[in-house]
Amino acid sequence: MGFEYGYCNIACKRFFNHPYYQSQQWRNEQNSIYIHQSIVAVSGVVKPDCYYGKVLTSPEIRLIDLDEARDTKNSIIPIYPLTKGVSHEIIQEAVSSALETVQQLIDPLPQDLRQKQGLIELQQAIAFIHQPPNEPQLEAARRRLTFDEFFYLQLSFLLRRHRWLANSAVTEITPTGPLLKQFYSLLPFPLTQAQRRVINEILNDMTSKTPMNRLVQGDVGSGKTVVAVAAILVAIQSGYQTALMAPTEVLAEQHYRKIVTWFEPLGVSVQLLTGSAKVAKRREIHAQLETGELSLLVGTHALLQEKVNFNKLGLVVIDEQHRFGVQQRQDLLNKGNKPHVLTMTATPIPRTLALTLHGDLDVSQIDELPPGRQKIQTKVINQGTPAYNFIRHQVLQGRQAYIILPLVEESDKLDLRAAVAEYQRLSTQIFPEFRVGLLHGRMTSAEKDEALRAFSDNTTQILVSTTVVEVGVDVPNATVILIDHAERFGLAQLHQLRGRVGRGSHCSYCWLLNTSQTAQAKARLQVLEKSTDGFFISEMDLRLRGPGVVMGYRQSGISEFALANILDDEDLLNLAREMAIAIVKSNPNLEQYPLIVAELKRRGLTIWDCTLN
Repeated sequence: MGFEYGYCNIACKRFFNHPYYQSQQWRNEQNSIYIHQSIVAVSGVVKPDCYYGKVLTSPEIRLIDLDEARDTKNSIIPIYPLTKGVSHEIIQEAVSSALETVQQLIDPLPQDLRQKQGLIELQQAIAFIHQPPNEPQLEAARRRLTFDEFFYLQLSFLLRRHRWLANSAVTEITPTGPLLKQFYSLLPFPLTQAQRRVINEILNDMTSKTPMNRLVQGDVGSGKTVVAVAAILVAIQSGYQTALMAPTEVLAEQHYRKIVTWFEPLGVSVQLLTGSAKVAKRREIHAQLETGELSLLVGTHALLQEKVNFNKLGLVVIDEQHRFGVQQRQDLLNKGNKPHVLTMTATPIPRTLALTLHGDLDVSQIDELPPGRQKIQTKVINQGTPAYNFIRHQVLQGRQAYIILPLVEESDKLDLRAAVAEYQRLSTQIFPEFRVGLLHGRMTSAEKDEALRAFSDNTTQILVSTTVVEVGVDVPNATVILIDHAERFGLAQLHQLRGRVGRGSHCSYCWLLNTSQTAQAKARLQVLEKSTDGFFISEMDLRLRGPGVVMGYRQSGISEFALANILDDEDLLNLAREMAIAIVKSNPNLEQYPLIVAELKRRGLTIWDCTLN
C-alpha cells in the first residue's frame, strides 16, 4: 500500500461518497466539461476486477499541483493512521514542523559505535523515516531505529543480569541427598534425557557462587513439573524453604494435588495458599512459614501478600512466568535473601522472542516428550454434530472428553455460545445418557476443585469448561477435546488446550469447531491440523497476531516495538545484543555513557534492584 503518481483524466462524478472531490471546479476553459487533466496521488489496496482489471477500493486520493508534482514525483510519502477530524495534510504539516528541530537532538550512541555497526545518525534516521528521499535512505532509517529498539532493551536485560550475577549466593546447596533419590524411586516412569539434562543445568546453577536465574521451556506434556520438583527437593534437603507461584487457582491447585502425592511418602510438608483460602487456614500457613515448619508453599498471587513471611526462603519457582508483571516477580524474591529463581513456561517460543522477553535469563529447553505419549489427531470442522457423535463413541468405550467454550455466560455484544448455557443444552439434549460437569473461572475454589475431582475420578465423563483448563489439568483418561469457536483463540492457546488430551496411553483427538466463514480463520486453524510442534505453532501465532498478543508484553513489563519485527530482524537483534554485551563487559556501570543511561530512563527500561547514576 503506497502512493502512485501519474496523469489521468478524472471524472468527478465517479468519486462516490467523496463530496470534496465532487465540489472541485475541474472544468475546461469553456466551463462546459467536468473533466480536467490533473495530477493525483492515490493510495489503496489493489484488487482484481472483472470489468476494469484492477481497482483501488476506497482509495486515499490527494490532488497535487504541478510544482508539488515536480518536487515529489519520485519521492516516498508516508501514510499515518488518522482519526476523525485529522486529515493526512494536517499530520504532514505537523511532522514537517517537528522535523525542523530534529537537528537539535543529541545522539546517545557514540560515533565510533555507530560507525562500527554501519548505523546512520539518529537525527538522519528520524528525518528519513518520515521524509525519505529514496528507498535506501528509508531502509537506513528503519535499520537504525530498529537497532535502537533492540539495543536498549537488550542493554537493560544485560545490566540486570550483570547485577544479579554480581551478587554472591547466600544459599548453600547440597546437590545430592536422600530426598532426591527417594523421589526418583517413587516415579512410575524414567526421566527423559532432556529432563535429566535440564535438572543437571539447574543443579549446576544452584551450587554455583551466584543465585540461579533460569527459565525452563517445554512443550505441553514434556515434564516440566517433575524437573521443578527435583529442584525444590534439592533446596529442601539443603535446609531451605521453597515457593511455587502459578497464575491461576486451577493451575496452583493442580500443582498442589500432584506434589502432595509425591511429598507425603517423603514426609515433606506442603501447603496451598490462594485468594479464596479461609482466614483460619491463612493464619495456620503464616505461622508454619515463620517457624520454618513448612517446606513448600504452592499458591497464586496470594503468595505476594505482606503477611506471607518465610523463615528461610531458598528457591522460588514461577510457573507461566510471563503472566506475572516484573514487580510481582520481584516482590516474591524479596521475601528471601537472594533466593535461587526457576521460571517455567509451557509456551515454547523461538530464540529471537526468548531473547526479547527473557534476555536476562539462562534458558533450558525440554525438547523431548516422555515415551508413550500419543500424537493428537486434530481436525477442523464447521458444525458440532460429527464431534458430538465421536465424543459419544469415545465415552461408551470408557474414555472422557472436554468441551471448551470462550465465554462463561452469554453476551449481548458477542454472538458466541457460552459455557453455562451450553452445559444445560449438552447435559439435557445432546448427552442425556452421560454425566456432564461444568467448570469456569467464576466458580468458587471449592466448586472448581469438586468439578476437577469429579472429572479426574471419572464421576463425570464430559467436562464443559472455559480456558481455565488451559494449563496444568492432567486427566490421562481424557482422549477428546472439542474447542467451540476455535477461531476466537490464538494458535498457541489452542495448542495448550489441545495438550489436555494425549496424556495417557490411548489415541487422542482434538476437534476445532470453526464458526467463521473467512479463509483466514480456516488457514490459521489448519496450522494445528498440520503440526503438533509447539515452536512452529508459536512462530506462526507470532506472525499472524504479533508478540504483544501472544505473550502479553504489557503484563510482562515490555512495550511493543514500533518498527522492529522479532522474527524477521534476527540479524539486527544479534547485532544489538553483541554491542550491549561489549558495553556491559567494558563499562558495567555505564559511567562512560551518560547519554545511554538517560535514554534507558526515557524509555522506561528499569533494572530491578539497581540505580544508574
